[in-house]
Amino acid sequence: MTDWLELTRRAGFVSHRLIGWIYWDPVAIENYAALGPDPFTYYIATRGATLADAGNAAVVAAFYSISPPFISVCLDQCRERTTFADAAAARDNGVVAGLRSYVPEICDELASLADPLWAAAEALPIAGRVLFGTCRDWPRPDDDLLSAWLAVNCIREWRGDTHWAILTAEDIGQVESGILHGAWMSYADDWLPRSRGADDSALDAAFTELERRGLATGGAVNARGIEYRQELEDRLDALASIAWKALGDERTRQFLDLIEPVGDRLVERVDLTAGPNWMPAARERPPR
Repeated sequence: MTDWLELTRRAGFVSHRLIGWIYWDPVAIENYAALGPDPFTYYIATRGATLADAGNAAVVAAFYSISPPFISVCLDQCRERTTFADAAAARDNGVVAGLRSYVPEICDELASLADPLWAAAEALPIAGRVLFGTCRDWPRPDDDLLSAWLAVNCIREWRGDTHWAILTAEDIGQVESGILHGAWMSYADDWLPRSRGADDSALDAAFTELERRGLATGGAVNARGIEYRQELEDRLDALASIAWKALGDERTRQFLDLIEPVGDRLVERVDLTAGPNWMPAARERPPR
């Protein structure tokens, strides 16, 4: 019998690797900056492009753990100097160029999976998944390679929306979520929540809440907190398995066989352009 939880864990991980590098890719950032906005606004404006015309608050709600003022600054500057459609196109042009340059051996086969990947994305329930919904309905390109990448991104954003829904149901706040994730990944010095805009005051308040819930001790996530964060991940994998079940056992394994061998190479792109901590979802957890 197919172990769908294991396949989902692997597929979710390699999806982050296939998608994540583009948000630190110098070619895509240059494409975006040529439109007029400052490069520092690139990640928020391009990842949130499908939803941004609904307003800053919509993107803040969808991104959950990233500082609301930072999101607003990025979106405001982008809409002042270009359009979100052009911003997304700047990113997408970098996707095609990057895949053909960094991992050319996967491009033809990945392109051949565009239709079944979109069919899997379209099989997912839309209720409560706002960013996913806008990605699903965004205009699709004629280029099959880019289309396949966007389909994987769509499935990835469904997983992300679902992750935030779990945290909302658990009443885990914006900063607390970053603290727990960073500790689960063994990141030092609260780097992860700070990278998302949390300051000392926000961290103090978040740790107070985590300590009240028994998930931290003395300003650090404790063993129960790590265990709890793993439980959340397990729940997410169980829910997210429907995407890969829709794709099917054979094609899911084909996708894994295609992307897993080049995953480290794509993460190295982030290391080279931004450093070794960014895109934690695409990184192996250190052994404990």
